[in-house]
Amino acid sequence: MPILQPIVNMAELLHQKGITDVLVSPGSRSAPLTLAVARHPALRVRVMADERAAGFVALGIAQQTGRPVAVICTSGSAVYNLAPAVVEAFFQQIPLLLLTADRPHEWLHQQDGQTIHQTGLFGHHVKRSYDLPADYTHADSRWFIERSVNEAIDLAQFSPAGPVHINVPLREPFYPTAGESFTAGPVRTIDTVRAEPGLPTESWHRLLQEWDRHERILIAVGQLPPNPALRHILAKVSEEFGVPVVGELISNLADNGLFITHTDTLLANLSESVAESLRPDLLITIGNSFLTRNLKTFFRRYPARHHWHIDPVLDRINDSFQSLTTRVQASPLAFFEKLFSDLDYQRFLQGDDDDESTTFLQTWQAADRRAAQLVFRSLRQPENTLTDWQATQHVLANLPEGSVLHLANSMPVRYANLCGLSEQQQIDVWANRGVSGIDGCLSTAVGAALATDKLVTLLIGDVAFFYDRNGLWSALVPPNLRIVLLNNDAGHIFRIIDGPGQQPELETYFETPHGYTARRTAEDAGVTYQICRTAAELTSLLPDFFQPGTQAKLLEIPTDKRVNQQQFETYRAALRQAD
Repeated sequence: MPILQPIVNMAELLHQKGITDVLVSPGSRSAPLTLAVARHPALRVRVMADERAAGFVALGIAQQTGRPVAVICTSGSAVYNLAPAVVEAFFQQIPLLLLTADRPHEWLHQQDGQTIHQTGLFGHHVKRSYDLPADYTHADSRWFIERSVNEAIDLAQFSPAGPVHINVPLREPFYPTAGESFTAGPVRTIDTVRAEPGLPTESWHRLLQEWDRHERILIAVGQLPPNPALRHILAKVSEEFGVPVVGELISNLADNGLFITHTDTLLANLSESVAESLRPDLLITIGNSFLTRNLKTFFRRYPARHHWHIDPVLDRINDSFQSLTTRVQASPLAFFEKLFSDLDYQRFLQGDDDDESTTFLQTWQAADRRAAQLVFRSLRQPENTLTDWQATQHVLANLPEGSVLHLANSMPVRYANLCGLSEQQQIDVWANRGVSGIDGCLSTAVGAALATDKLVTLLIGDVAFFYDRNGLWSALVPPNLRIVLLNNDAGHIFRIIDGPGQQPELETYFETPHGYTARRTAEDAGVTYQICRTAAELTSLLPDFFQPGTQAKLLEIPTDKRVNQQQFETYRAALRQAD
């Protein structure tokens, strides 16, 4: 087996470097790769016919496990179908290893099928792209392949994590002969030992001195994976030193009576005096992207005098609020644990109590409570019709403790952010906010459910659901998946955002009404299907809906897009009167 042996060795190397999960989309050119992983006893291989869905399922698995997931596909246009998941993984910093079969490069432009320029196809949206040799007989070729695979797997998971591409040209024959064994030869794993960067003493003292010079300090948290230890230390810093900790639902900061979580409502339509009372002197940011425009606009319009961004990787300057003054290379958890320890000791020695900082925190907390009350009042209207927003509130309030919530893009993630969650629920929140597309939200949740024993609930709109329903095709849908489908028969967000809603072409060219229900999709996928139209029905259905079972479940909630719009406009009117 002179041609397949290096591919068999590659599968063994995936295993030895810690990869456990592989997604395969069937194809002929990729047969050697597929057979190598399928016949490896330690690799968990799943098949997804649609490459785009396969990429997002892999993304969902990698989100939950924190380990690279390998994705295998055949040559040609199939490779391009991985692109949406690749760009999401890149900006969300999720480790993926893309193994794309290819024809030998001399066959380009020779009218041979499924032959395109695959080398470097993903451009800047992968951390690195490798192109393996087409001939595996020479010892140097095997050495290069082994070295490259070692490097690629390490690179995918080194911070910042992300996708890495290995292009694999393959010559015929692709298939082993009858009875031919798949036995890996000796492979060499290359381990990498990394040291955590530490701040020089002089730099740390300078940061402490700068902290001491400011009375109004605020911590803003972007999208982050669930991290109880980080939440705990942020709460201690906030409580002990009067520092507002501002975040959104995708920050995995829930309502605990201390954190500021209703920022979208709180920071809308502020008067100049109120905005100035909330402006920090020192802003400290951690995490990735922020969800809401109101939050981003506030910190750009009312910039802090000093702005630190804490990140273990300094490969790019992240200056989203256009106010950055200092980058600190450290993990947020390690940074705040050391900061709290040193500040606590310093306060003990000095015996001071900072009333100014406490007042700043109280100002933010009072505004947050008013925002929460305004949302609560908005959710009571209209009283006789179930809206997307009201349904979201019901679902979030009834989520099983300790479960996982996936939020699809467009309006579901925004409605959920407006509602918020209680910290007592202990919900892990995920959303594809790296690029914020709707194209793989369902598939990502399927991947998450495959990777955990916890209940995984996906809140998704109709356009995102039907666009990605191939995520329910070909592979067994995990029984711990719960799908809540808000079906308003439209791209409802275009009625909400400024611009499209005022255009006569709104319904035809932006909303794309379709008239579909999910009943047949659920039946085809072997998913239990239910439908409800009223708040009373929803309240009665949810307890059983969230119970464990042998099948995944889908709950479809039809709503009227015009009533949804009316409720949101009433909310906006209340915002204009509130300040």
